[in-house]
Amino acid sequence: MATNAAAAARTHRVRDFNHFITCYLCGGYLIKPVTVTECLHTFCKSCIVQHFEESNDCPKCGIQVHETNPLEMLRLDNTLQEIIFKLVPGLREQEEERELEFWKKNQRGENLPADVTAGAGLPDGDGGGPDDDYHRSDPQIAICLDCLRNTGRVGDTSVTDLMKKFIRCSSRVTVGTIKKFLSLKLKLPSSYELDVLCNGEIMGRDHTMEFIYMTRWRLHADNTYPMVLEYRPRVDFG
Repeated sequence: MATNAAAAARTHRVRDFNHFITCYLCGGYLIKPVTVTECLHTFCKSCIVQHFEESNDCPKCGIQVHETNPLEMLRLDNTLQEIIFKLVPGLREQEEERELEFWKKNQRGENLPADVTAGAGLPDGDGGGPDDDYHRSDPQIAICLDCLRNTGRVGDTSVTDLMKKFIRCSSRVTVGTIKKFLSLKLKLPSSYELDVLCNGEIMGRDHTMEFIYMTRWRLHADNTYPMVLEYRPRVDFG
C-alpha cells in the first residue's frame, strides 16, 4: 500500500508541464518549436515568424535578436516537438490533419510540402508514403530554378535551362549553395559567376531560402508555391 501511495504521489498531469510546452505568443501547445539562440526562449515557428515581421525583439524578454534578420537566429527543436507529441495524446494527428487541410485549400495537391504528403500517404514525387521517415532535421522548401535570359551578354550560351528545375532542400540552404548547385549541374568553370534573383531582386549569397521566402516571396499575393528563383550570368553595373 505504501508503494502504491508513493507511486501516486509521483504521478503528474500534462498541465503540470504546460509552462514548458506552451507558446508564449499563442498560448497553445508548441508546434514546430523554434528556439531563439540569443535568449533561448522557445515559440511556435509560425508565431515567432509573424512576430518578427513587426519587431526584431524577443516577445518574451525584449532582447534584440538581430539587427536586420532575426530569422537567422532561430533553431528548430525536433526533440522538444517529439516530447510534446508523446505527452499530449492525439496532438500529432490533429496537427497533421490541420496542415493537410490548409494545403488542400491553398495549393494543388502535387505541390504539397514533402512532410505533409508523406504523413498523409500522398505521393510526393520521391516515392514517399506513410511508412517513410519524414521527420527531417530541418524544414524543407520546394524551389523552381528558372534561367533568366536577355542578360545583355552577347554570345554567352553557358547558362541554360536545367533538365530538372524543381528541387526540394532544407530551408537553411543559402544562395551560395544554390549557386554551387547550379554551377555543378550546368558544368560551369569555377571562375564563372552567377546572379540569383527573386522577384527581380538579386539575392545575397548568405541569404537562406527561408529568409527569401518570408521576406521576398510570400509577401506578394500573386506568388504561389513553390518559390521561384531565377539565375543568370553575373551582370556588372560598374
